[in-house]
Amino acid sequence: MVSHQYSIEELFELLDTSANGLTQAQADERLARHGANELIEKQGKSLLGMFLDQFKDFMIIVLLLAAIISGVLGDVVDSIAIVVIVIINAVIGVYQEFKAEKAMAALRKMAAQTATVLRDSNVFEIPAREIVLGDVVILEAGRVVPADIRLTFASQLYADEAALTGESVTVEKHTTTIADELIPLGDRHNMVFKGTNISAGRGTGVVVATGMNTELGKIAGLLQDEEEVKTPLQKRLKDFGRKLAGVIMIVCIVVFAVGLLRGEETLLMFLTTISLAVAAIPEALPAVVTIALSLSAKRMITRHALIRKLPAVETLGSVTYICSDKTGTLTQQNMTAQQVYWNNLLLHIEDIATPTFASSDFATALAVSNDVALNSDGTFSGEQTEVGLYKLCATVGLNKQTLEHQFPRVAELPFDSVRKCMTTIHKTASGFVSFTKGAPDLLIAQCSTVAVNSEVLALDRTALLQANESMASNGLRVMAVAMQHWDVLPPELNAETLERNCTLLGLVGLIDPPRPEAKEAVALCKQAGIIPVMITGDHPLTATAIAKHIGIVESDNDIVLHAGELEQMQQDELTRKVDAIRVYARVAPEQKLRIVKALQERGHFVAMTGDGVNDAPALKRSDIGIAMGINGTDVSKEAADMILVDDNFATIVNAIHEGRRVFDNISKFIKYSITGNTGKVLTIFLAPLFGLPMPLIPIQILWINLVTDGLPGLALAAEPAETDIMKRKPRHPTQPIFTKGMAWHIVFIGTLLCGIAIVTQSVLIKHQNPHWQTIVFTLLCFSQMGQVLAVRSGRDSIFTLGLFSNTSLVWAIVSTIVLQLCTIYIPFIQGIFHTQALTWQELIGTMAVSSLVFIAVEIEKMFRRKGLIR
Repeated sequence: MVSHQYSIEELFELLDTSANGLTQAQADERLARHGANELIEKQGKSLLGMFLDQFKDFMIIVLLLAAIISGVLGDVVDSIAIVVIVIINAVIGVYQEFKAEKAMAALRKMAAQTATVLRDSNVFEIPAREIVLGDVVILEAGRVVPADIRLTFASQLYADEAALTGESVTVEKHTTTIADELIPLGDRHNMVFKGTNISAGRGTGVVVATGMNTELGKIAGLLQDEEEVKTPLQKRLKDFGRKLAGVIMIVCIVVFAVGLLRGEETLLMFLTTISLAVAAIPEALPAVVTIALSLSAKRMITRHALIRKLPAVETLGSVTYICSDKTGTLTQQNMTAQQVYWNNLLLHIEDIATPTFASSDFATALAVSNDVALNSDGTFSGEQTEVGLYKLCATVGLNKQTLEHQFPRVAELPFDSVRKCMTTIHKTASGFVSFTKGAPDLLIAQCSTVAVNSEVLALDRTALLQANESMASNGLRVMAVAMQHWDVLPPELNAETLERNCTLLGLVGLIDPPRPEAKEAVALCKQAGIIPVMITGDHPLTATAIAKHIGIVESDNDIVLHAGELEQMQQDELTRKVDAIRVYARVAPEQKLRIVKALQERGHFVAMTGDGVNDAPALKRSDIGIAMGINGTDVSKEAADMILVDDNFATIVNAIHEGRRVFDNISKFIKYSITGNTGKVLTIFLAPLFGLPMPLIPIQILWINLVTDGLPGLALAAEPAETDIMKRKPRHPTQPIFTKGMAWHIVFIGTLLCGIAIVTQSVLIKHQNPHWQTIVFTLLCFSQMGQVLAVRSGRDSIFTLGLFSNTSLVWAIVSTIVLQLCTIYIPFIQGIFHTQALTWQELIGTMAVSSLVFIAVEIEKMFRRKGLIR
């Protein structure tokens, strides 16, 4: 027999568990025996594998072959030196890749799902990987099913099993035993399966399979061949690398031919051209980008933003619109009842006659239709509006548990975004009672009478709607509560039978204060060229009051759109008007998708927040989907690119700041690296054409490439954000990495670097200085140190930035200079690099000449600040 064939009692006995769940000791023993509830992932690369991967590049292979040939022909020192430098380069590559993989592993661990279980008769939230056979799991809308589960309780429970069966229609679940052993998965309606989603309702079940033994685990092999997603930036850099490789190969052929014509040794020219190609082609740039993005994502964790999809780091800097939920994101998610409309009176909470209110049907409804639980540590589990209502009941002296025993719940209709209400049905001494609570403008329309001082009177809709608007205009979220008595329940328990012709009991107005930091974050958005938009299910007056307070709505031109108006708009009309809309009120999650489409049709780059199951399509369609870490459902988190650990709007703004910073720093690294490579290539290419000997030997070319692109280049990733980073307009996502400004810098500084080297070489040879090659070698290295120091900002002077605002870069420059001096002054290293010790006058002169690059970059930035160049 299989799980769906057993009765609930048989399964409890078979799995040695009960409706109260396992004990913690049982769970620990089963976890140790059966292992974690997770699918076996494809093994990552070993350190040896990472190391060997560094030698797969064609140019590296050719260089190693050249080193072997050089050694065979007798130049053993150069051969060994080249091999050592290539190995050092590989070790650095392994370290960087390993560091990036560790950073991404940390992100994956933080993004792990959780599950709600019963253990020792208490409710616990645990990591889904710790689920074991026999665990009793509590299921609710929005959760991803953590294991294969046989249902023991189901209330209006629906599951989306498309991920497993391909069936796009949600499936209603029940607890009835199914006799057919071979019934297809899609028809096992008393089961829910790992990896599927609960789309509506509530339920409980016992775990019957975990990890690779689940139905999903049986097909897990299909998940092992997923390819790594490349970011748009990585793709553009790879394309650039191919084009650059073509140019460099042509240059290398010319350098090789000219060298031979000048009478240079064939082996020397072969090694020189290959070394030049290795040094000039930025084959490591895609890896550097991945590392920078990964480490930036790790930095974002400290600012409460968890990046799920790496391209999100890169694209955050392009956001032009942030469509944010109100509750909990812009507000504190701390609901407190402020006013009630009861017995035809609008009252502040402190003015309520407590004993009278506590004995009313209104108060009873608020208590027994409430799903909040008070935890042992004094905190609450449940939706925040419900928490506010629970606290109101406690304030007037009601005991929720006593009332639940007096009026046991027998059925319920869960809340949904279309009806905007929920209903619970309870047994009474004389029959049944149903309590409905929800949005006033919709629920009042379903009521025909109102309870006033224990009498049922005709409903005065005008007075009720005025009371609703009065509370909403003060920024309160308003909840209406109604009831019906039943001698016998209708055959069909649905909205049509239970939520019509109700008796209204009253209205409750709850305040959810704006977050203190929201106003500043909204202002910062606008300063950065980003438009913040509020999307809420609240009344337009409630939403407008909050939006004005935090600065989203500032003028009469800022439109507040009601969901009804949105529903009546054709998509093209919405697209025309969307730029002026700042608040969408009473919006259902399904309508968010239309808003995203309209903004994207206007050319905007959209970040969209969401926390519910129905938010998932909009999160996927948006350019940056942002899920809530505290109140978000598993489904919304799976659909999102980023998760707000603290559900805070200000965190989105912080993440955008970090996204802009990381793109800036990647651009700075590319600018620095390509400029230095251009200078070296031009120097080696042009020197023979001017009748000069080769300025550098292969080992020197490789050394400069290793030390200048190594420590200083990577230290640029730690560069602090520039002061104007949130004063710029958003960068368009298709904007090329090589802008006109960058191209100008590369050509100008690269040519200058080449000119300084060739002129220095020419002058020194003319004056028969035997140290000319050592001086040119050192000059190129020191010049790039000056460039990396000045390139930290595209506009601001180093004297404005402060020398020590990036201490990592300072130490990298110092370390590089020390290493270069070692090649000049340590005897046995001199033999490897073919250098001679410079006199102190030569060294000071070399430093002075190399500072010309630093000065030139500072002058370039001064011209840019004055608007003379872009």
